[in-house]
Amino acid sequence: MARPRQPPRRIPGYSLFGESAHLPDVLHCETIAARSALHDWELEPHRHARLHQLVFVEAGGGTAHLEGEVLPLTPLSLVNVPPGHVHGFRFAPGTAGYVATLAEEMRDEVLAQAAEARRQLGRALLLRADAQVAPLRATMRELWREFDGRAAARPLVLRGLAGVLLGLAARLAAAAEEAAAAAAQAPESRLLQRFESLVEAHYAQHWKVADYARALAVTPTHLSRVVRAASGAPASTLIQLRLVREARRHLVYTQAPITAVAYQLGFADPAHFTRVFGRIVGLSPREFRARAAAA
Repeated sequence: MARPRQPPRRIPGYSLFGESAHLPDVLHCETIAARSALHDWELEPHRHARLHQLVFVEAGGGTAHLEGEVLPLTPLSLVNVPPGHVHGFRFAPGTAGYVATLAEEMRDEVLAQAAEARRQLGRALLLRADAQVAPLRATMRELWREFDGRAAARPLVLRGLAGVLLGLAARLAAAAEEAAAAAAQAPESRLLQRFESLVEAHYAQHWKVADYARALAVTPTHLSRVVRAASGAPASTLIQLRLVREARRHLVYTQAPITAVAYQLGFADPAHFTRVFGRIVGLSPREFRARAAAA
């Protein structure tokens, strides 16, 4: 008799991660370590129904899960997470930085006369903060100190700092949009798009970088240079990330044995699948499935 299909895993919704209570203040600000260290530096994918978060990584790094994408976190990254967007983080132990959480109503009040900034911050983004690092670092640190204190006119100062923070994030988002538009016109961008399309079509066939380069009529060295310049990661990593993303989907939403998942994804040896998955995710396929089932 066929086993009944398991319902898809529900993505949990929180106020702050792990908490169901409403945000008790005009906003919330804490260090990355304050909450992440309590959860072994890993915050499982979740969403906030009415909260907007900005995560600034000063030092350290890890990976960010944004709406199904796994993206590398590096020093001076700024992550923008609007309400309702699924996100999670796996930080390297000791990562330093800040997390600012704004109630949706307060964010809307701050952005009431800034329609373009509201649009730019309306989707989950991983941004490089290099161009605004000094004011961004100063604003985050002051926001954290002000939140942690009880000085006179505290709510007013917090609202002002929140406006500055959103403005700096919107500037970075606008700069990223301009850079993406310019890059889209470059031959390198078209090569990257063709590479990504080929990865989508052939990831389960375990093509090597040389195979993709041959199909694109370029050298492996040139392909690797273009991919690394655009994504910060080598072409081989992007290929493996696509394969592991599909593996995660199979492990969460099907009951197929792990060996069957490995074979379905083109691995001749399930042990090799386990090694590749563990190196990227930080958990074995079995551990990942068990943790997902318990969430």
